[in-house]
Amino acid sequence: MACAAAAYSIRGHLKLAEGHGLYALANNRLCGSLKPSVSYPFSRPWSNISSNAARHAARHSHLIVGNSERWRSSLKDSLVDGTIVAEGRITVLVIGGGGREHALCFALNRSPSCEAVLCAPGNVGIAQSGDAVCISDLDISNSDAVISFCHKRGVGMVVIGPEGPLVAGLTNDLVKAGIPTFGPSSEAAALEGSKDFMKKLCDKNNIPTAQYHTFTDSAKAKQYVQDQGAPIVVKADGLAAGKGVVVAMTLDEAFGAIDSMLVEESFGPAGSRIIIEEYLEGEEASFFALVDGEKALPLESAQDHKRVGDGDVGPNTGGMGAYSPAPIVTGELKHTIMETIIIPTVKGMAAEGCKFVGVLYAGVMIEKKSGLPKLIEYNVRFGDPECQVLMMRLESDLAQVLLSACKGELGKVSLTWSPEIAMVVVMASEGYPGSYKKGTVIKNIGKAEQVSPAVKIFHAGTALDGDGNLVAVGGRVLGVTAKGKDIEEARSRAYDAVDVVDWPEGFFWRDIGWRALKQEQTANY
Repeated sequence: MACAAAAYSIRGHLKLAEGHGLYALANNRLCGSLKPSVSYPFSRPWSNISSNAARHAARHSHLIVGNSERWRSSLKDSLVDGTIVAEGRITVLVIGGGGREHALCFALNRSPSCEAVLCAPGNVGIAQSGDAVCISDLDISNSDAVISFCHKRGVGMVVIGPEGPLVAGLTNDLVKAGIPTFGPSSEAAALEGSKDFMKKLCDKNNIPTAQYHTFTDSAKAKQYVQDQGAPIVVKADGLAAGKGVVVAMTLDEAFGAIDSMLVEESFGPAGSRIIIEEYLEGEEASFFALVDGEKALPLESAQDHKRVGDGDVGPNTGGMGAYSPAPIVTGELKHTIMETIIIPTVKGMAAEGCKFVGVLYAGVMIEKKSGLPKLIEYNVRFGDPECQVLMMRLESDLAQVLLSACKGELGKVSLTWSPEIAMVVVMASEGYPGSYKKGTVIKNIGKAEQVSPAVKIFHAGTALDGDGNLVAVGGRVLGVTAKGKDIEEARSRAYDAVDVVDWPEGFFWRDIGWRALKQEQTANY
């Protein structure tokens, strides 16, 4: 039996939304006293893909969905009872080219309300899978180019995957041009773009989080660490591709992290300011909620593995695997996270004039001593690799749900999930998260996906070489994902598929899901 979830309203006390009377918000503007004082650059390490994708899109993306009042009114009426009529089917453009974007394309391609899925720039795996038409030559850093493309191709909604374009303001420009866009404005994206901004919002709205202090001077930062003692956590304030966090178990480790960020400028402007916060002991979980600026709709829980090595050892990465649901996130805990973290954040952003539309990804620590959740950090997009397991389990029409968020109408929809467990095992280039060799050949992807109908391989860092071979061009390269009736079956299927992939220069965790497996075995003992 599938499970369903409904939206939470931010009007008054926490309650289930009933689809009436929306909370009135101010127009979007800079975020009041919490405005971050610096901006952060981002890079786009996209792989090159044949321009045939662009010509294919020109032939097939023929559905024109205008921005007229008539169209908006028609689409709004068709959303009643959670469905979109055939006339309202739209073309969706996904911005990005990694594993997360592949998973979004996969789910959108199955959406009844979606006429066509385009992905810019996409990657070779997305293109070959048929989950989307990839537009490799669209410059997503150029808002005018993206807007022009959307108008020419009749794009009815843009879904922005990575954090970089969000922080850079792509949503702002698209919305101004009248194009429905799922993803926050650059001002609201400061929740991820600046950890200092996020911490100040927590302080102002009584959101539980680790105690912290912000520094730009290395000597003062080291003195603070000396006073506090280890273990302690050092974080770059800005965007650092998931690698700007050091959990220092000794003073020397903390001092080294401070020097790396503030003195050696390892993360550039993103590390020109750092956050030093208390070490929280407990179990981490990833919690996601869709937000339309006024209501929040919780997604299913997930848990990822951040460290590079088996048993959660080694440096942090962007994520080496994940599974959903996370057994630690019970129904009661889910309610607590919504009530004490997500809803106060939505309210707080509204009060600051930063209407948040998109997905809030809260990294939370379930404290060992209290059993209560504390916010570790926010991301303002779907997590990677958590998105892969969530999209494998989602049974609802993703396009319809995301468009409802863009229109401020989450109260009219609900989500349905497969009761099965999903797990993803990330295959990465040897050497990641440090330096790694590019261009290594990967074989047997097709055979690996044939291990079971419940297996899907999402591509993150792949391309084709001059001989037509599939090659690795990134750090995290493949997300081998599987579903099963329980964690053991999902895990078995995922690793059976991994074992078929022929890639000597790749590596992966052998014990993804060990926490969930241990909890399941304990419960059955």
